[in-house]
Amino acid sequence: MKANVVLQFQGREKSEEEMIKEAQQAWKDAGRKVADIKSLRLYAKPEEAMVYYVINDDFEGSFGI
Repeated sequence: MKANVVLQFQGREKSEEEMIKEAQQAWKDAGRKVADIKSLRLYAKPEEAMVYYVINDDFEGSFGI
C-alpha cells in the first residue's frame, strides 16, 4: 500500500514528499549528505503555518507551509 499525506490549511497545502524534500535540502545546504540521514521527524503546525523538523536527533529547523 502506498499512502500520501497532504497538509492543507487556509488555502495552502504541502505534501509529505515536499516536506521531506525541504528538510533534506536544508541538510544538504548545511554541507551534509542526504545518505547520512538516519532519522527524520516532521512536526506540522498549521496554526503557525510552519513545519519543524529534526534530523538525526541533533539537526533542527523549520520552513513555511
